[in-house]
Amino acid sequence: MYSAIVFLPLLGFLIASAITLLSHHLPDAAAGGHHGHDAHAADHHADAHDDHGTDHGDHQDPPGTRAAQYITTGLLMVSAVLSWVAFVQVGLYGEPGVIKVPIMAWIQSGELSVDWALRIDTLTVVMLVVVNTVSSVVHLYSIGYMAHDDNKSRFFAYLSLFTFAMLMLVTADNLVQMFFGWEGVGLASYLLIGFWFKKPSANAAAIKAFVVNRIGDFGFALGIFGVFVIFKSIDLTTIFAAAPGMKGHTILFLGHDFDAITCVCLLLFMGAMGKSAQFLLHTWLPDAMEGPTPVSALIHAATMVTAGVFMVARLSPLFDLSPTALAVVTLVGATTAFFAATVGLVQNDIKRVIAYSTCSQLGYMFAALGVGAYSAGIFHLFTHAFFKALLFLGAGSVIHAVSGEQDMRAMGGLRAKIPLTYSMMIVGTLALTGVGIPLSQLGFAGFNSKDAIIEATYAAGGFFGPYAFFLLSVAALFTSFYSWRLIFMTFFGEARAPAEVMAHVHESPKVMTIPLMVLALGAVVSGMLFTGLFLGYGHEPAAIVEHWNAFWKGALYVGPDNHILTEAHHVPALVSFVPFLAMLIGFGMAYWFYIVDPRQPVALAERLPGVYQFLLNKWYFDELYDRIFVKPAIWLGRLLWRGGDGWLIDGFGPDGISARVIDVTARVVRLQTGFVYHYAFAMLIGVAALVTWMLFGGVH
Repeated sequence: MYSAIVFLPLLGFLIASAITLLSHHLPDAAAGGHHGHDAHAADHHADAHDDHGTDHGDHQDPPGTRAAQYITTGLLMVSAVLSWVAFVQVGLYGEPGVIKVPIMAWIQSGELSVDWALRIDTLTVVMLVVVNTVSSVVHLYSIGYMAHDDNKSRFFAYLSLFTFAMLMLVTADNLVQMFFGWEGVGLASYLLIGFWFKKPSANAAAIKAFVVNRIGDFGFALGIFGVFVIFKSIDLTTIFAAAPGMKGHTILFLGHDFDAITCVCLLLFMGAMGKSAQFLLHTWLPDAMEGPTPVSALIHAATMVTAGVFMVARLSPLFDLSPTALAVVTLVGATTAFFAATVGLVQNDIKRVIAYSTCSQLGYMFAALGVGAYSAGIFHLFTHAFFKALLFLGAGSVIHAVSGEQDMRAMGGLRAKIPLTYSMMIVGTLALTGVGIPLSQLGFAGFNSKDAIIEATYAAGGFFGPYAFFLLSVAALFTSFYSWRLIFMTFFGEARAPAEVMAHVHESPKVMTIPLMVLALGAVVSGMLFTGLFLGYGHEPAAIVEHWNAFWKGALYVGPDNHILTEAHHVPALVSFVPFLAMLIGFGMAYWFYIVDPRQPVALAERLPGVYQFLLNKWYFDELYDRIFVKPAIWLGRLLWRGGDGWLIDGFGPDGISARVIDVTARVVRLQTGFVYHYAFAMLIGVAALVTWMLFGGVH
């Protein structure tokens, strides 16, 4: 069963790839015209559906396209169902321990021995449920969303490849296998973000995502090397068993001795910062919106960006031994949550607002991991997958309805036109903002998981606990504001779109709305159903730990000095009300600004132009990096190109000595005419020169 869960998406990728290759070798007439997104992407918005919900009369899919869609989607659905079966078997009724499913012997080199095997425990099955459920829903949604793109089979092949790579990552039994999946999702993200390759901005975004992730991946690779140096193994079971004995050991790095565990954990976390778009390495994530909207949902909800969170949680036996590394994780996570929330306040692109929301929510997850509340971080990853995929696919439904427009300032008044999409977006917003009843488990998904993180940061104490608590609480207020701002600008007020666009506004087809309803169900009930499993039932510390261990069964590590799990259950009641109050204040501010007095946002921006521009330009990180890294790199490249390659190498090489040799040989060749009398004349000149030399002193 476990092999089927992992390899069915790979089978779908291979089938869809074969169909894509075969269709490209057919005559153009048989393959259909180019009426889809590739042509449309060169215009205004690649997300636009130029059909307004109706079929093109002259549009014909390439042969096999429908088969590619249905096969990949069907295989993903089977994998998703099997993932839930595995969740019940392992998480609810399984025995403690790790199930290993051997695949094959892989690498043998000196002391390095790597076997390809699947590691199945509670953490794995939780991630299998998240990845395959969201991916199968995105596949189904894409059948409708990509209906008029001639490269559908290629798109579905990439989606399945993305899912397979993520499954390889979460089932990895060793760090090399994890790195394989890690780089696989990076490759697939490059292919999907730049799917509309005729659009320059899509190509630029894909390259940006790839390059920024290489920075993080360099640290991740160094971390893996460091683990091998310390433990002489990259097998997770071996590392976890030996980790406590390595506490206090040092390792030589950059000419200095550092605490070994801290050093490797910080390097590994550098990889997580890149993959999960944390502060300083976050710049690629908003630009990833250049890909089709289903790609945004898949990347942001279930796959690539959650890889870093999963990796830190998986390696909790290492991170729990390094307070310094955990403090850095907390600092970066809380800062990211606050930073991204501030930027989301003023964004006007509907997808970018949700993208910065993802960045912020990932910060929450890392803050939880940093204070040792690993299960709270994974719980938020779990619930976030449902409501964030719902919001992205809901945004895609809005974009589909308004002929590709993504600017919320050109929307408005859509509530009555697309009521189902509006309802689903409301559900997603209620889950994201954490609507629920304080001091209970009754609430939407984000209420249970996000509030648990805020309570854990308060209970952590020290310096970084209060720091994270304050920033996450403020971020909760900002999250509520920009989330309801999106709803009010998009669905309420007067219609701001052109009349011809409003005339064609329509609800999405069922193949797109059914996935929204499935995700909405998860956004409503996942928090209430799984809070006890993920975080422990009851109020007595012993009972909480017992129930917690009964579910996780050692998949997440909690050291003997880590009591955050029980302490978070016993924070003052006022602390539990903080995120609820923040949510209410954010909602009230958004309602006042965009419903009661819509002139206020413009007036406030005019009163605080510096702050507005600072947030609108995303704290100027892109401009800063352009000046610090991009322009110097371009200058150095041109210097090496023109000065080094052009003047030095070419000047003294092909254009210098080599050119002179060619000139000389070309002139010498001209002497070879092939006429006998020319050669006889040359011989006579030679004889005459020789005789003259002999006569005038050549011989004595």
